[in-house]
Amino acid sequence: MTDLHRRGLLAGTVGAGFGLASAAAMAQSGSDHRRYLAGTTLDATDYGAVGDGKVDDTDALQRVLDDAVGRRNGGLIVIPPGRYRITRTLRVETPGKPKGNVTHGCIIRAYGARLVSAIDEPEPVLEFVSNSVVRFLTIEGLEIQGSGRDGHGLVFTCVARGRYIYNFCLRDVIVQRCGGDGCRMTGNIFEGQIFNSYFRDNRLNGATFSHGPENTVLSAVHVFGCVFGGNGVHGVEMIEGAEDIGFQGCYFLENGKFGLSASHGCTLLSHCGFENNHERAASFSEGDAGIYLMVKGTLVGCTAYSIRRQTHLIRSYVTQNLVMVGCTGSGDGKADGAGLARLSGGHGHAVLLGTQGTVRNEGGVTIADAGRAAAGRFPSNWDAPDLARLGSYRLWVDNDGSLRIKKGKPTSDRDGNPVGA
Repeated sequence: MTDLHRRGLLAGTVGAGFGLASAAAMAQSGSDHRRYLAGTTLDATDYGAVGDGKVDDTDALQRVLDDAVGRRNGGLIVIPPGRYRITRTLRVETPGKPKGNVTHGCIIRAYGARLVSAIDEPEPVLEFVSNSVVRFLTIEGLEIQGSGRDGHGLVFTCVARGRYIYNFCLRDVIVQRCGGDGCRMTGNIFEGQIFNSYFRDNRLNGATFSHGPENTVLSAVHVFGCVFGGNGVHGVEMIEGAEDIGFQGCYFLENGKFGLSASHGCTLLSHCGFENNHERAASFSEGDAGIYLMVKGTLVGCTAYSIRRQTHLIRSYVTQNLVMVGCTGSGDGKADGAGLARLSGGHGHAVLLGTQGTVRNEGGVTIADAGRAAAGRFPSNWDAPDLARLGSYRLWVDNDGSLRIKKGKPTSDRDGNPVGA
């Protein structure tokens, strides 16, 4: 399903008639929505939750979730500070639409609350399954501490055509020490944000994003200021065609393999850091880059630093376009040979502007590398480290003011051939 097609379906599902609404009608709707939420604030302790870390709070929390989603079409769920022992999956599954549609917002506010998993089988701790249209699902301040014997920590699934989870938000969430992924999202999940959250020390990935069966599409997901660290496999893995995800100001460190693995590309990585990934490798020579990226991608202001096994910022097989602006890759100690990129491809194109660190072209990709040049201005001396490049050719201005070109690195001011001669 193309992005245009998906948005067209959404317009038909929820947008019909919006343009006919008057300003007064919309104001009235907003007022009704505020009164609705004010009348549907549900406190988990009113359903029997204790939060002392000893009492099994599974049934009480399941009751409040069922009441909010199953009977009230949303609401504000408050889980007060405490340690809530969970012995089986907390699962919310909406029935088919229109009965199961949740459009008023379902907000779980749980600052200071920790779900302590005592689950002893590979099942999720908290799971949301949509068989309908779910909007404004929000989780704030919740911490999930896995048992290491359980499955994924936080799961969102919507794998039926014509069903959606969108306009969702995770904010200030912590998921750690789970036996599977910290967070897993699959299927028709889009127009959502993850803010200031922490996915660490999970047995598999910190987070996994995936398209689903029946051509269900995950897209337009934005991740801000999150940490993916110490996970057994990847910090983040994007699979089954998922690629329309943006990461801004995130940090990927000390994961077993890649900080980010994106087998179909990644829309945007902006001001993200990658440090000391590939902790499972035996040595620097057996390590790899912070990012593994196929097909395409855009990186702006991303950095990589290593003192152990991470070898580059990115390893990419480019079949479309890769753009890197202001990115750096370096290392010290055992990783003093760390660089910026290892690039190969199938008739792909890469543009590097204002970057620092060594770049290995392993074939199949055309690289336009402006090095540290800014605003299209390049050093002119033949022995400058960041000469303008066209593929494998270097350009410089000799002492007589003539433009010269050579395939490979020049050895003197008069090396190569004058351009236009």
